[in-house]
Amino acid sequence: MTTITLRKGNARLPPEVNRALYVRNLPFNITSEEMYDIFGKYGAIRQIRIGTSKDTRGTAFVVYEDIYDAKTAVDHLSGFNVANRYLIVLYYQPAKMNKKFDQKKKEEELAKMQEKYGVSTKDK
Repeated sequence: MTTITLRKGNARLPPEVNRALYVRNLPFNITSEEMYDIFGKYGAIRQIRIGTSKDTRGTAFVVYEDIYDAKTAVDHLSGFNVANRYLIVLYYQPAKMNKKFDQKKKEEELAKMQEKYGVSTKDK
């Protein structure tokens, strides 16, 4: 019901709102069918990607067909309990995600250079 009033009211959405959601704190054994059951209640889903590698387990991306459905899902599913885990549902923001990966890459390069040249930051 709220999505209908949002559309008719022509309300302006915050700039971070988009159709792609980033979900954290998922149970490691959750299936895609369970994800569709949980997130499908809020609108048509275009795609769900569940993390399977060691670094991405417990996370997923959910892409809705409509931006208002995505907003409703974030509003209702943030803090939702699934198998005794509380979901963290955020709007996917590629700029922030890339920044984190760039920082990790720079730290790794710095550590390699320090090791190569025998520089230690513990001395300082």
